Amino acid sequence: MPSLKEVRNRISSTIGTQQITSAMKMVSASKLRRAQDAIIAMRPFSEKLDEILENLLDSGVSSVGDFGKPRPAGKVTLIVLTSNRGLCGGFNSSVIKSAVQLLNTRYSEQAKKGNVNLICIGKKGADFFRKSNARNLSAHNHLWDKLTYAGAAEIMEGVIKDYAAGETDKVEIIYNQFKNAATQILSTEQILPFENAPAKNEAKQGKAKASAALGPSSKSDYIFEPGKEEIIREIIPYSLKVRLFRSLLDSFAAEHGARMTAMHKATDNAQELLRNLRLTYNKARQAAITKEILEIVGGAEAIKN
Repeated sequence: MPSLKEVRNRISSTIGTQQITSAMKMVSASKLRRAQDAIIAMRPFSEKLDEILENLLDSGVSSVGDFGKPRPAGKVTLIVLTSNRGLCGGFNSSVIKSAVQLLNTRYSEQAKKGNVNLICIGKKGADFFRKSNARNLSAHNHLWDKLTYAGAAEIMEGVIKDYAAGETDKVEIIYNQFKNAATQILSTEQILPFENAPAKNEAKQGKAKASAALGPSSKSDYIFEPGKEEIIREIIPYSLKVRLFRSLLDSFAAEHGARMTAMHKATDNAQELLRNLRLTYNKARQAAITKEILEIVGGAEAIKN
């Protein structure tokens, strides 16, 4: 059994750790509220933009230009969204594992030839791939300190220029989609070449099925000015920038949700450990007192005899 001093030191250390995890939980809860409000406010705009774009494509526009032409994936760009800080459970490791899996399976040939560009937004992902000696790596860790649309648009403009110049043939983004404080959905989305039918989530699919059951639905009838082809050429780059910014907001909210959940569990674990340590301390103290009483009684009996 450990000594009383050792147990007291462990109790003191655990209390300090519990105070830290509890404070981090409250900080993450505060930041999560703002991040959650931002992504919830962003989603209707992004969904409406996809709806307008889908309406354009369904109304007779022949193509989406160079952005929609399928190419052999000779050169690939992966945009990896992680955080700058840890202590958020499996938030970062899940994204990194997904990116590594893509590099080892789907894009293994491109990776061997050095034809994979890695754009890491977040220090954890950049540090991992830098230690792995990954080639063609660019890091944008500063974006987490000030998450703005302008910063996301600047990164996407570079990606669009590389795609237009033939420097890359396919662009995918890997990130954690925010569902709630306890749940993050690992997502991998293709950004370029642009798909004519933007992916719909399960909720939208269920809504479409329900509408179809009620009867034929009527699409919104727009008057396009100056023209559909001109609008397509302008709206697709803007849509790509919005999708990256939405992914960043999703990932930012998911990070704080994951950290708040992890710190909540750590605080509960510290409380359970404290209970066990105090029980051990009381047993050791009781054993020490009993031993002292026995020694006193034994000494008294020896004096009598």
